[in-house]
Amino acid sequence: MAKVLEGPGMELFNKWGIRTPRHVVISNADQIDSLVHSNQWMRDCKMVVKAHEALGGRFKLGLVKVDLDINQVKAAAKEMLGRDVNGLIISQVIISEMITHKEEYYLAVKSVREGAEVLMAKFGGIEVESNWDKVKRVFVEIGDKPTEKMLEDLAKDAGFTGEHVEKMRKFAERLFECYDNEDGSYMEINPLAINPADGKLVALDAVILLDGDARFRHPDWNFSFASEFGRAYTDHEKTIMEIDSRVKGSVKLIEIPGGTVALLPAGGGASVFYSDAVIATGGSIANYAEYSGDPPAWAVEALTDKVCSLKGIKHIIVGGAIANFTDVKATFTGIIAGFRKAKAEGKLDGVKIWVRRGGPNEAVGLESMRKLSDEGFDIHVYDRYTPLTDIVKFALQGEGK
Repeated sequence: MAKVLEGPGMELFNKWGIRTPRHVVISNADQIDSLVHSNQWMRDCKMVVKAHEALGGRFKLGLVKVDLDINQVKAAAKEMLGRDVNGLIISQVIISEMITHKEEYYLAVKSVREGAEVLMAKFGGIEVESNWDKVKRVFVEIGDKPTEKMLEDLAKDAGFTGEHVEKMRKFAERLFECYDNEDGSYMEINPLAINPADGKLVALDAVILLDGDARFRHPDWNFSFASEFGRAYTDHEKTIMEIDSRVKGSVKLIEIPGGTVALLPAGGGASVFYSDAVIATGGSIANYAEYSGDPPAWAVEALTDKVCSLKGIKHIIVGGAIANFTDVKATFTGIIAGFRKAKAEGKLDGVKIWVRRGGPNEAVGLESMRKLSDEGFDIHVYDRYTPLTDIVKFALQGEGK
């Protein structure tokens, strides 16, 4: 799953007819004067300023300011931008019109194993967490959509009456359409409120999780996903994410500064396996990475180049189980090309490479790896008959121990 920040999340909602407050996202407080000049609503109404980051508890952290005039907006933006919150630097804020409201509601769609659930409550905000057992829900099977009657009954069960039943039904229908068409995993509006200016429902927030691997189906997804690690993605991570979104198979990279053992494992399971083995043997990992599902050699080469670029590494572990269909020769072709490029750029000076792999065309692939020693690489290659974690032991404790 991939998290979408509030600004682009609201744009997705708008695309599917879900009303949100007017808003702008800025990275520099100096932009505000020009935006005020171009946006009449910023001159006409009170506003809300929030840190535009994947942070929980923003209000408690002082990262949400409400009922502001334009001078207060400028002051709030200057206060938030550049602030360090547990290692995360606030790089953007979202400024939106303040919708005064009396009641708050809750609406969400979430993926479950057999399909999806539509959730609704006649209360919102922090009340949802303390009254979760009172949130009403209806189940929708895979491939189906909720009927009008299902959503009407859900609204009534949640306590809505009169014209509010129809309003909630239509809003829930639009949210499900957004979820279904945008490859959603979870979409939440909390709070959902009635705008007193026109009596229509408006989503005051947007919590959206999408299937990040579905980006290739959505050329209009012109936004970056929020980092899941309390910090912005690095340039190398962004490059691999972009490649991953458009290739068969998978390539992944997350950097962990300070580690001395770089990982280039085949598959997510092997990645976790080798991470645990390095830590258990007294080492420190410099990254999480994986290549799986038989990705093209050029994608594996790009991943290898980024892994070799990690600062302060002393070892690179190229490990994996016995593959069923991933072509060892083909993926090793990409890894070898990445190694050669890195060596030519001086990135592998003093770095030892440890290889263990099995699968289709393993003999040719492993022999190609072994021949790198003739080119000056400090490389150690093992086949399927060597236990998976032995190469970690060899790297950190010495071969033969």
